[in-house]
Amino acid sequence: MKITIVQGAFFPVPPLMGGAVEKMWYGLAKEFANRGHEVNYISKSFEGLSNLESEGGIDHIRVKGYKAPSSGIVLKILDLFYTLKAVRKIATNTDIIISNTFWLPIILSLKQKKKCMIDVARMPKGQMKFYTKNARLRANSSPVAKAIKDEIKTEYFDKVVMIPNTLPYRNTTTIDFSKKQKIILYTGRIHPEKGLDILIKSFVTLDAKDWQLLIVGPYSTETGGGGGAYLDKLKQLAQNSNVRFLEPIFDIDKLNVIYSKASVFVYPSIAEQGETFGVSPLEAMSWGCATIVSNLDCFKDFLIHNKNGLCFDHRAERRVEILSQYLKDLINNPKLINDLATAGLMVNDTHSNEKLAAEFLNEFESMKINQN
Repeated sequence: MKITIVQGAFFPVPPLMGGAVEKMWYGLAKEFANRGHEVNYISKSFEGLSNLESEGGIDHIRVKGYKAPSSGIVLKILDLFYTLKAVRKIATNTDIIISNTFWLPIILSLKQKKKCMIDVARMPKGQMKFYTKNARLRANSSPVAKAIKDEIKTEYFDKVVMIPNTLPYRNTTTIDFSKKQKIILYTGRIHPEKGLDILIKSFVTLDAKDWQLLIVGPYSTETGGGGGAYLDKLKQLAQNSNVRFLEPIFDIDKLNVIYSKASVFVYPSIAEQGETFGVSPLEAMSWGCATIVSNLDCFKDFLIHNKNGLCFDHRAERRVEILSQYLKDLINNPKLINDLATAGLMVNDTHSNEKLAAEFLNEFESMKINQN
């Protein structure tokens, strides 16, 4: 098959500036190519990357993109400008189009829409009714699939398919838990919707001076963070405690070194509408971290409380105390850490590129049958 992936306007591919969606599709693109498929990858141009480049069976086509603005309206306008350029780069003989932009599913021709799988990586906000002429609406979690169906007529429900996000790498490392360090880790955007104030307050109350909290991720608004003022606020909360803020690590291999050292991972997101999957918890679980997440439904597709991780009620008034108690339970019980972490390693199989690439390819074959 000839597969065309159209990435968004604000992050480059390869994912040199991070981006969970970019990491996932880049990993899948490599797997599609490994299986003999022809992959055209349209993405944002970036300094140091050629606008036309072939890499491991992937043909990259890069067009002018933009820095992510803070305004949602401006973002949609820039996304339109980018998409109008990107759509011209789609080959007429492509079999499958994967859309990661807001506007592409609307401006594609009717013939192209019959080839298009829309990657719905965020909670929809009313736009799904404009997308129903396209072949597939791919949700990355059960809550997203439900939200899509809430916006469209029942006659289009068969176009909705749920395929979870993949791990962006294949981890075959045997985890040696004896080499884990006394590190509690968070990786991801440093933004108010991630609930980092809850995590820091919970950590500060612990009587565990030999443990360290590491917070790793981008804080600038152009990389999706909450800005310098928000970072300063978090540093004030962490004052006089063993909390370290590290610069974002976009190199997957370097980030994996951090995961491999951490014993506990916490993802305290409070983004009721913004969070749709959570790749960071998945990555942490794959490296043997006992993982704690907030009580958002999107995490329940792969994390089961008290079985392969822990889930705290981020909506409760006592959320800081609840999370703090979970951290105490783990710190005081190394066996509990190891048991949860060992059970969490199953994501290396359930969410591998190999397994989920096969699911996508099966769906693509089904789309091809219905194109005529």
